[in-house]
Amino acid sequence: MKWINSFFSWLIKKRLHQIELFMKYPVEVQEELFNKLIQKSINTEWGKLHKYTRGMSVSEFQQKVPVSTYEDLKPYIDRIRKGQQNILWPSETKMFAKSSGTTSAKSKFIPVSPESMKDCHLKAGKDMIAIYCNNYPETKFFTGKGIAISGSHSIQTVNSEEYYTGDLSALLITNLPLWVKFIRVPNKSIALMDDWELKIENIIKNTINKNVVSLAGVSSWTILLLERLLKVSEKKHVCEVWPDIEVYFHGGVNFAPYRSRFKELFKKDVRLMETYNASEGYFGIEDVPGSNELLLMLDCGIFFEFIPLDQIEIKHPETKSLDEVELGKPYALIISTNAGLWRYQIGDTVIFTSKYPFRFKIAGRTKSFINLAGEELMVENAENAILKACQKTNAVINEFTAGPFVGQNGKKSSHHWLIEFIKEPEDISFFGEMLDNALKSVNSDYEAKRYNNMILSPPHIEAIPEGTFYKWLKYKGKLGGQHKVPRLSNSPDIINEIRKEIINSGCL
Repeated sequence: MKWINSFFSWLIKKRLHQIELFMKYPVEVQEELFNKLIQKSINTEWGKLHKYTRGMSVSEFQQKVPVSTYEDLKPYIDRIRKGQQNILWPSETKMFAKSSGTTSAKSKFIPVSPESMKDCHLKAGKDMIAIYCNNYPETKFFTGKGIAISGSHSIQTVNSEEYYTGDLSALLITNLPLWVKFIRVPNKSIALMDDWELKIENIIKNTINKNVVSLAGVSSWTILLLERLLKVSEKKHVCEVWPDIEVYFHGGVNFAPYRSRFKELFKKDVRLMETYNASEGYFGIEDVPGSNELLLMLDCGIFFEFIPLDQIEIKHPETKSLDEVELGKPYALIISTNAGLWRYQIGDTVIFTSKYPFRFKIAGRTKSFINLAGEELMVENAENAILKACQKTNAVINEFTAGPFVGQNGKKSSHHWLIEFIKEPEDISFFGEMLDNALKSVNSDYEAKRYNNMILSPPHIEAIPEGTFYKWLKYKGKLGGQHKVPRLSNSPDIINEIRKEIINSGCL
């Protein structure tokens, strides 16, 4: 197998060189990519409608093309799904990543062109491996197997052509290059099962005796897999089943609330590496171990713009280019991609921590917040506060969600938290006090609204039974690696639904 090691070594060196180039010349790389996107799309229906021309500047592009949401692009995407082509992008597009987002039950179908699959998602996947191996040259990554927890997909025939719709992870599994089969398990038929519970059982059955060295997936679903693995194997720790396991690639949700649980499951120092991969594109990879910062991937078919949050509700916001962003300020992410998503607002907010190279942290969702009285509580605030409260009370959580309680009949408004504990605090009221204090420390607007209980009352903490969120996701038909429990919502609907349909109905 010498040739395999030589091939992997060549692949890693090649991508590291390309990464070094965009780190050194970020603005130039983005400008070149922008020109390629425009030139390729001039003769598409979208390009003609918005008068794309060769040599069009970024400022001209911003004047001609409005910032768009999924609802704006949906009529075009629906036509592509019916078999029409050359609408948003010139290449034949037959793959669609199905996404429900984090706060909406409505499914979105994100087009995945051949270029975005190859030059964005798969390319950045190689980057992840290249960066990891460069950071840890002693790795045994290629001597063992890796498990990537994926979703499922379906195939429809349109005009005698096959169209694929499903979780992005399933589309990736279907399009992986040949060399990946040497380092991944289980086989594709198991990885793409649509029955999540049956899939978990089969993954364990087919990997329990394998030399697994890496895991990849959303933290909440990975925990479910590992807990079931320990139950089936009758072992106490994952390293007793897979002694050579060395790295967990995670993304999709903030890892901090899950960190203590993973420590308990592994009982050894497993390396952690964060990625930022969405249905719309692959945006960031943790390139400095332990930094909690992500390197913005600038040569993966995505042109980036950034909207300051004070412009987010404006119809024609003024966007910032890469070289105009300021450190420490939150921005809504706007992308134009090699799948035909033009000036698309994906709903995520980021905060830059460094420039040249450009590194950032995910701040949360533009629609995932609580703002009852001007406190503007963001997901990042909530997750940091939960972590501090757990540390103060020696508690461990599995999942949580929070929403507003609107006070009536003389009662003041407050925030309602549903928390599923793995290890409950001895005193739930003390946990609530610590959470309240932590929220004040990370959000000055919240602190002001909580002053002397004048506007907001202390948060209401409700410890809910084990398995509640799993039951709720199952009730919603959202079991699987792409679906996540919404952290925050500015409506009480999610809280009410969980309590009504799962807890009070006796489904548990």
